Amino acid sequence: MSATANSVWNNCLAFIQDNIQPQAFKTWFEPIKPIKLTDKALSIQVPSKFFYEWLEEHYVKLLKVAMTRELGNNAKLIYVIKMENKYGNKEPFTEQIPSSNRTAVGPQELDVPITSKSPELKNPFVIPGIRNIKIESQLNPNYNFDNFLEGDSNRLARSAGMAVANKPGGTSFNPLLVFGGVGLGKTHLAHAIGVEIKDKYPEKTVLYISAEKFTQQYIESVKKNTRNDFIHFYQLIDVLIIDDVQFLSGKSGTQDVFFHIFNHLHQNGKQVILTSDKAPVDMQDIEQRLLSRFKWGLSAELQSPDYETRVSILKNKLYRDGVEMPEEIIDHVAKNIKTNIRELEGAIISLIAQSSFNKREVTLELAQQVVDKFVKNTKREVSIDYIQKVVSDYFEMDVATLQSKTRKRHIVQARQLAMFFAKKFTKASLASIGSQIGKRDHATVLHACKTVDNLAETDKQFRKYIEDLNKKFT
Repeated sequence: MSATANSVWNNCLAFIQDNIQPQAFKTWFEPIKPIKLTDKALSIQVPSKFFYEWLEEHYVKLLKVAMTRELGNNAKLIYVIKMENKYGNKEPFTEQIPSSNRTAVGPQELDVPITSKSPELKNPFVIPGIRNIKIESQLNPNYNFDNFLEGDSNRLARSAGMAVANKPGGTSFNPLLVFGGVGLGKTHLAHAIGVEIKDKYPEKTVLYISAEKFTQQYIESVKKNTRNDFIHFYQLIDVLIIDDVQFLSGKSGTQDVFFHIFNHLHQNGKQVILTSDKAPVDMQDIEQRLLSRFKWGLSAELQSPDYETRVSILKNKLYRDGVEMPEEIIDHVAKNIKTNIRELEGAIISLIAQSSFNKREVTLELAQQVVDKFVKNTKREVSIDYIQKVVSDYFEMDVATLQSKTRKRHIVQARQLAMFFAKKFTKASLASIGSQIGKRDHATVLHACKTVDNLAETDKQFRKYIEDLNKKFT
């Protein structure tokens, strides 16, 4: 006899009833109605959004086990929520939201061997007990591989991430350095690897931390004279994930301490995962010995997603939020927001918000208004690399010529203009601008900006250069 939604759900209920308190079963499971069964996806109707959130937070593991028993490993659960429609027509509208199948990542307990006369070990996150310290992994379970969609732009990084998650410390991808521009999914992928490792190896200690937070903790340990405790704590981690490692630039003390931690972890077969907004070869003010270690494993780039991947990301986002949207609107958003996944998702969230809060239908016109705002904002984000490319193209030279040591007048002027616009359009320090534009110092950048201001007032042709270039950046 083929399974029906009713038969599958009744079998699930029998299993659930044996595993929870009678009152909880009565409150949270009896009001649920099975709606339909398609392939391995069971749709169940729940009374409200709060009801769905409570089930996801408290009973998702139990539901997952029950569903797997009935429908196998690929079982899917979809919540259907009927909402009253108080606007216009009387028909209730429904939301369909898939189960995340994930609970929050719990704290990890770590038994610390007592080797010194001072048995207390300082945990930089929580002031610990003596022998057993609790470490929050700081992973976000919503950033997982299920919603990190594969495309040509991220295939290498995603595959390497999966390999590391399956065998942390046991692949040649150690460290795994994931690099790419803003909003392309570096942090998402780093969390996904950590979440997957915790699923497969619950006994492993996984820790996610930003390079900025790591630096603050190190400074604090120096102030309190607990530098050795700080190093020892990090040497106990099985999988260390450091986000935005480029923030270690110019911080020699933090780089030194990270060098020792990295060496210890690597030699002991522990996994290190790093993210950065640039490739190791482009990192400024990072010690050579650290850079060479970053290159030991695999450096995988996340690039801007192609059109097909952008469409998949949008459809996946809408599916997870239980929202349907016409193909022409998805197509319009995907065609116009090309560089940044965060902005792509931001645009679709804005459309959903406009539609639900203002009770407006999502039309192509509304999509155009929302997209125009996002595209305009994108244009304002100008990097030093982009400025150098635009200035070089304008003066018909390559970037290497612009950065060279030559004193030819037209090249010097182009270089000075690049420095001037870098100061105007980025938040970078003068020292950082100088080091990226031909390895000059901050005094050279200051002199360049003054020269450009002077020439703008006295040289008509030079003033035209500034006006032309200014249009390209605004």
